[in-house]
Amino acid sequence: MKVINFGSINIDHVYSVEHFVRPGETLRSEGYQVFSGGKGANQSIALAYAGAKVFHAGKIGHDSEWLREGLRRCGVDTSMIDSVDIPTGHAIIQVNAQGENAIIIHAGANESFGEEEIKRVLDVCESGDYLLLQNEINGVDRILNQAKNRGIHIVFNPAPMSEAVKTYPLDEVEVFIINEVEGEMLTAEHEPKMIIKRMQELYPQSQVLLTLGKDGLVYAYGKKHITKAALEVQTVDTTGAGDTFIGYFLAGLMKEEDIEMCLDMAIKASALCVTRKGAADSIPTREELFRVNVI
Repeated sequence: MKVINFGSINIDHVYSVEHFVRPGETLRSEGYQVFSGGKGANQSIALAYAGAKVFHAGKIGHDSEWLREGLRRCGVDTSMIDSVDIPTGHAIIQVNAQGENAIIIHAGANESFGEEEIKRVLDVCESGDYLLLQNEINGVDRILNQAKNRGIHIVFNPAPMSEAVKTYPLDEVEVFIINEVEGEMLTAEHEPKMIIKRMQELYPQSQVLLTLGKDGLVYAYGKKHITKAALEVQTVDTTGAGDTFIGYFLAGLMKEEDIEMCLDMAIKASALCVTRKGAADSIPTREELFRVNVI
């Protein structure tokens, strides 16, 4: 069993600032670093570190082979990453003194997938495999349509959320992983309890995992509801924490581990992630989770 992560690959330009820049303001950066990133790539690394067999399908510009090599070194199969004559996607990330982030994304090569490329990737899927999607590439609706009737498990993290997501064939999704903003846009509800209730009404066959930041999470599937608290840690940079959580949770799900164990491991991994700078570079390995106390 494998997971094919059809997702973005970015270069992250990270600026350390006292506060997020305001309209009309010119702000001096207190630090600058370049990291590999992109929700797709981050989640692939987390999956690999958590022990899953993961193939990443994505695109980069010709000048960014270091991103492919970085994924390969982390244990990701990179045979479905293409180099193209389009600039690599990139993100401008502000990280403030509290470790919070504000992000601008330029999609670049991440939004250049055609019908034949989608089919070529999905043809590698076998019955029982997992397909992981985010919303940082083009053609997610077409991918979902082509994935129908292939006997694969579809996991969708609709980030960054847009109105277009509501037009996608979401009935094909087996597992939704959403935050409060995404949940509110999908359901028009504000309270976590009501978001879960409405998601279950809209997609009764799907598992729903609602992450609530420092307030923990809620997992729901049928009559099973699980609430978990977040771990309290010294936050340095929250970039990549959600991706780390998703990778570790899905890796556990693929191994058919108890759902509580999947959630606990994902919570611990994301908590350790926020104590470090960067996105992909901050993702912990499975071995680290047993060596480091983040509580």
